Amino acid sequence: MARIDDLPPLREVIAAHGLSAKKSLGQNFLFDLNLTARIARVGGPLDGKTVIEVGPGPGGLTRALLAEGARKVIAIERDERALPALAEIAAAYPGRLEVISGDAMETDMAALADGPTRIVANLPYNIGTELLTGWLATEAWPPFWESLTLMFQREVAERIVATPSDDAYGRLGVLCGWRTEARIAFSVPPSAFTPAPKVTSAVVHLVPRPEARDVPVKRLEAVTRAAFGQRRKMVRQSLKSTGAPVPALLDAAGLKGDERPEDLPVATFLALAKALDGLVGSGQNQ
Repeated sequence: MARIDDLPPLREVIAAHGLSAKKSLGQNFLFDLNLTARIARVGGPLDGKTVIEVGPGPGGLTRALLAEGARKVIAIERDERALPALAEIAAAYPGRLEVISGDAMETDMAALADGPTRIVANLPYNIGTELLTGWLATEAWPPFWESLTLMFQREVAERIVATPSDDAYGRLGVLCGWRTEARIAFSVPPSAFTPAPKVTSAVVHLVPRPEARDVPVKRLEAVTRAAFGQRRKMVRQSLKSTGAPVPALLDAAGLKGDERPEDLPVATFLALAKALDGLVGSGQNQ
């Protein structure tokens, strides 16, 4: 295995600091620095970029991001046991690594952005989808980040990139399809992690679309929640739970009512959300 820097192999680092992955924190460590380097390169050159990393653990991906030329890496780590190992990386890359001891779910990442900023992370499985939704479901657009390169369970990755008629197409696919161009970069087998998870993982790369249609996020969430909450039913039935007059919603989106949500394109959901906003605003949903 080629070395990416002069620091010890990750297995030695973990042994020296007595680290072990905690299931309660959704931790699965990557030891292969060639693989972490591959993840770091997914979004293109990092020169001049600030990278925010969530859950660095012992720092395998952190080291790859720095070795690949990131101007600055801001690593947010909840597990205090990992801080000494990350401090050693900071010493090896003077002035380029900032470690924040805290919970990513409670961190204002937009406030951390420093120049062109990307988010790259092997996300803890137990908070990955919630973090992604938070980065996408914001009224302010374009976002503070240039791109997202994130590790998920393969099943979640397929939901992110799903398109109409795909089995995995649902609320997450609509949100990601509206706001980003998303692709699965590559899969990662369970054997790459310690401990090995029971599922295959995948690295997903998302780039924000330059324009987002004037649709309130909360209305899109309401429409997709109603539609996919009863995904096997026709939309004339599932949309009743929005509280708005269904005929008006269907008419605004050009629907007959016998369609099923898994077959509708993102543009149709946007039309439904915009119509819902107009109906709620005018009081017609009462």
